[in-house]
Amino acid sequence: MNKFKLMTIAGAALMAFSTLTTQAQALKVPAPSPAQTVKQAFGLGEITIDYSRPAVKGRVVFGDLVPYGKVWRTGANAATKLTFSDDVTFGDVPVKAGTYALYTIPGKSSWTVMLYSDLALGGNVADYNKEKEVARINVTPKMTEGKTESFTINLAKVKATSAVLELMWDYTRVPVKIGTDIDGKVMKSIDAALANDSRPYFQAASYYYENGKDLSKAKMWVEKAAEQNPKAFWVRMLKARIELKMGDKKAAVATAKEVISLATEAKNDDYVKMAKELIASAKA
Repeated sequence: MNKFKLMTIAGAALMAFSTLTTQAQALKVPAPSPAQTVKQAFGLGEITIDYSRPAVKGRVVFGDLVPYGKVWRTGANAATKLTFSDDVTFGDVPVKAGTYALYTIPGKSSWTVMLYSDLALGGNVADYNKEKEVARINVTPKMTEGKTESFTINLAKVKATSAVLELMWDYTRVPVKIGTDIDGKVMKSIDAALANDSRPYFQAASYYYENGKDLSKAKMWVEKAAEQNPKAFWVRMLKARIELKMGDKKAAVATAKEVISLATEAKNDDYVKMAKELIASAKA
């Protein structure tokens, strides 16, 4: 075989290999445990969850596929990661802002839930080191009426300073309370903002109303907000709610009627409905 033929054969082989490689790189199939990212605004920042979602697929999950009494990476593929943009309490344990791996030890009547500082550990739980934990809490699992086929992590009951992290799979739900202390920061920012020309009276009144602060101040601010925007039916709705919370039912009903008039003019049926419900509540 001459040199030219050898070069031709080699070239053909290289082209064939290149074609196969390109085809392999182009091939994309669904992951058996697809990844998911959840972002939730919380407090003055946010919580981000990165995890993979294995499915039940007719298997016995807890106590078999996921053994009791052993560290679990809490998902599939890599370990689940939680990122807190601000300091929080995880259960009752203070945790600094940052990214942590989430591990659990499932049990029949109690789960241990841990936040772990070493993000490189991944699913290699044989090398789990308790000294690298930043939080460890015990949680009572709950039985669910419906089945969760794909492992799910979400945030429920999200309020200004609290939320519930839920781990759900098969017929099991594991709730973890998360909290954040933002009151001091918000109060300072309200004072600073109200000292400026912009004067966000509505936002300040809303915070005071929602968080059980001085209602007389909240009423004063919401009235100033109404003066700034006389057509703002949502501002008057807050005023009616504050008045009702203060026990002034007569004033609340009168303000709610203003809401109905303004919201009807603006063709906003939702606020008309809310105002009517407030009037019914005040008269009950």
